[in-house]
Amino acid sequence: MTRDDTKTTVGKKFIHQGEDYTHPLFCIAPGIPCQSAREQASELMGYVRDLTIDGLMDNKPQLLWASHYLSALAKALMGDVELGMMR
Repeated sequence: MTRDDTKTTVGKKFIHQGEDYTHPLFCIAPGIPCQSAREQASELMGYVRDLTIDGLMDNKPQLLWASHYLSALAKALMGDVELGMMR
């Protein structure tokens, strides 16, 4: 086991909602191995890319909103990974 294998998320990053994005809606769970969290964030960003392209090409705003929320989840996940790696 390498040193990085023991690093986990800390559960401090939130996905915010609301007009001014100040209402926390979801947070990242603590204790997720950082490597797994990074892999999941990468997977989510692939979906964001696909949904964005499909939403733009097919003029489907609901796909763009889905990509917006998935990108917020990926961002929160990576932010929590960063905090976990700094511990």
